[in-house]
Amino acid sequence: SIYRLYVCLDLRTTRARLLEMFTDVTCNPEIMKNATDAYFSLLQGFIASLDGTTQENKMRFIQNFKWTDTLQGNTPSAQQDAVFELVSMAFNVALWYTKFASRLAGKENITEAEAKDVHRSLKVAAGIFKTLKEIHIPRLITPAEKGRDLEPRVIDAYIIQCQAEAQEVTIARAIELKHNATLIAALAFETANFYQKADHTLNTLEPECSSKWRKYLQLKQHFYMAYAFCYHGQTLLASDKCGEAIRSLQEAEKCYSRAEALCKEYRQTKGPGTTAKPSEQLFFLKLGGLIKNTLEKCQRENGFIYFHKVPAEAPQLELKASYGLAEPVAFELPAVSDQCSAEVYASFDLTKGAKNDKAKPKDEEVKPVKEPDLKPQKDTGCIVS
Repeated sequence: SIYRLYVCLDLRTTRARLLEMFTDVTCNPEIMKNATDAYFSLLQGFIASLDGTTQENKMRFIQNFKWTDTLQGNTPSAQQDAVFELVSMAFNVALWYTKFASRLAGKENITEAEAKDVHRSLKVAAGIFKTLKEIHIPRLITPAEKGRDLEPRVIDAYIIQCQAEAQEVTIARAIELKHNATLIAALAFETANFYQKADHTLNTLEPECSSKWRKYLQLKQHFYMAYAFCYHGQTLLASDKCGEAIRSLQEAEKCYSRAEALCKEYRQTKGPGTTAKPSEQLFFLKLGGLIKNTLEKCQRENGFIYFHKVPAEAPQLELKASYGLAEPVAFELPAVSDQCSAEVYASFDLTKGAKNDKAKPKDEEVKPVKEPDLKPQKDTGCIVS
């Protein structure tokens, strides 16, 4: 059937187009969505039931697909399963959104509209990872191997980190607009907890592939705990609790010093991924100055006005943010393409020239997609990409 040929040609063309978009610097979320929908609507014709029965689509297992993983170098995973292709490609679409966000955040003088695009892109990425984990990855016949992108620990860490980095945009905005210190402290505390949760998710992975990533998550956790204690100290001072405010600021100093030490350890740790330099960035340096100045102010006020005793114990932060928490944007696959009709499906005869392509990965390496060598105008400290 000529229609069968068209489906196969279009599947190949839309796949190639989507792969091109991953490295096209002019690609934006709208172009990416169109390219993704075009490919996935056809690919689903090889996965969904098209003959009106509940039987498995006969096309699902005819082609072997190979994909490399973010933590495992260029040695591929392979499965003879169209669902494996779907989840692997969608995983890379999610990674593209994180890279787009990172690139945009690295611009000088980022506008409000661009900050919103960064925020939304990270939430879209989290939503794709989450949907893959909950709906599509469980459909695989062969579960993902340990340390591979599609296994629960790795994908959970990506979901949580995308949410945390989206909240960083919210925190920056709240500080810029001089929002209530209580809200900023709560958002920073929740963000620190996200980074801690992501770190704990990876603690049973092999250190050689996870240590660098974990150092980054730990430094971000301590950095945002420093933010939380700093702004909590401001709230306490505004409530005339000067002694407690001083103790909160002292704890902020401790967390900030630990974050600085972790920055050094992170740069020295070998592992997959690029190396950011957060400790050299303005957002990092500004917090150090803010903690120092706020603590000095509290100490002055205490010496002149309050004469409060400084508690030995740091305050317990039990802060809940009422606003600004980043929820993943729900991800839905497009409808099956009209080209994938029951008639076209029936015309595929697998008894003729069926491929006996075993899904065992060979030892050869898969060449990675060459990413554009784009230096951001400023280092954002973002590392999910």
